Amino acid sequence: MKEYEFHIFSPYRVCPLGAHVDHQHGLVTGFAINKGVDLWFNVNDDSYVKLVSRSFDGEVDFDISQRVQVKEKHWGDYARGAKYALSKRFELRNGIDGVIQGSLPVGGLSSSAAVLIAYVMAFAKANGITLKPFEVVQIASEAEREYIGLNNGLLDQACIALGKNDGLLFLDCDSNDWRIIKKNPLMPEFEIGIFFSGLTRSLVNSDYNLRVFECKTAAWNILAYMEQPLKSFDKTFLRDIPKDSYEKTRDKMPSRFARRAEHFYSEYRRVRQGVTAWETGNLQLFGKLSFDSCESSINNYECGSPELISIYNILRSLKGVYGGRFSGAGFKGAVVALVNPLFKQQVESVLTREYLALYPEYEKTFKVFWVKPDDGARFV
Repeated sequence: MKEYEFHIFSPYRVCPLGAHVDHQHGLVTGFAINKGVDLWFNVNDDSYVKLVSRSFDGEVDFDISQRVQVKEKHWGDYARGAKYALSKRFELRNGIDGVIQGSLPVGGLSSSAAVLIAYVMAFAKANGITLKPFEVVQIASEAEREYIGLNNGLLDQACIALGKNDGLLFLDCDSNDWRIIKKNPLMPEFEIGIFFSGLTRSLVNSDYNLRVFECKTAAWNILAYMEQPLKSFDKTFLRDIPKDSYEKTRDKMPSRFARRAEHFYSEYRRVRQGVTAWETGNLQLFGKLSFDSCESSINNYECGSPELISIYNILRSLKGVYGGRFSGAGFKGAVVALVNPLFKQQVESVLTREYLALYPEYEKTFKVFWVKPDDGARFV
C-alpha cells in the first residue's frame, strides 16, 4: 500500500436503547465498536481532494476551496458533505489524497456517519483546524442532514465520536448533555453480536424520513387537540410535549400517529430505566429493555423487514442472549444483541441454521460478527 502520513479510525456504532427518538430530541444510549472505517491520507499542497475506496468502485476528485458541487449519488457525496458543513465555519485551502475502507458490510451500523466523521477530521487536520469531539459530532450531523438529506439526530455521530471502550454513552438529544457511564464491576461479561440479514439498504431511500415526519405530525395533532400554539414543522418535537397531553389526545388522532408517539414516550421511559440498570450492573434488565425497545419498533414505529423480525424472534428464544434490537433505521440491515460470551458460538450456530431455513436465498450474504465496545474516532 502507498505510504500515508495520517490514519484515522472511525468506528461503527450500536444503540442498545433509544431507538428512533434522537430526531425528536429524545434520550439515547450507544457504544462505539471495534469495527469501523479506516481513512489513510496525506495532506496536499493544493486544494484538491483525491480519494479511492476499497469498498466501492470509482474515484473521487474535487476542489475543497470551491463551492460544494451538486450531489452525484455516489460514495464521494459523503466527502463533499463533510466539506460543505466544515466550510460553513472555516476557510478550507488544502485537500487530501487518501484511501478509505470499511471493515463490515454496509447496513445498520451507521457507516455513513462513520465516514462523515473521518472526512471532517481529515479535512480539519489538513487545514490546521482544531475541533473538540462534540464539534465533530455537530458538523458531521449537519452534513448528513443538510447535504446528504437524512433528517437524523445526533445519536450516530455522538456514539462514533464520543464512545469509550469501558462505558455506555448516554446522550440527551434535547440539551446535548452527555456522559459515559462506566461499566459496573458487578456486571457480567458480554459481547455484541451483529447479525446481518443479507439485505442492504440506504436510509435516504427507506421510510426513515417518512417516520420523522409522522412523529412531527403526531406532535402537531397533540398540540392542536390541546389547543396549543403550533410551531413550524422544523421546530416541532415530541420531546417538548408532556406525556399527559399525549394520553389525553391519543384516541382522537389517527392511529398511525398515535403509535409513533407511543413509541417515543415508551422509549423515553425505557432509556431512563436502562441507564439505572446499567449503573447498577443489571445486564438482565438492560437486555430485556432492549428487547422491549425492538418490540415497540415493530408494533408502534412499524419498521423491520420480515428478515429482521425473524432474526429478532429467534434471538429471543436463545439461551445466553441478554437482549437486542434492530440496528439503525431497522428497515433492512442488521440486528444487534448483547450475548454472554460462553454462549456465543451456540447462538451463532442455532440462529444461522434457523434463519437460513426460513430464507435460504441469503446463504451467501447472511453474516454474523462479534464485536466489543471501543473508543471513539481517533488518529491511529
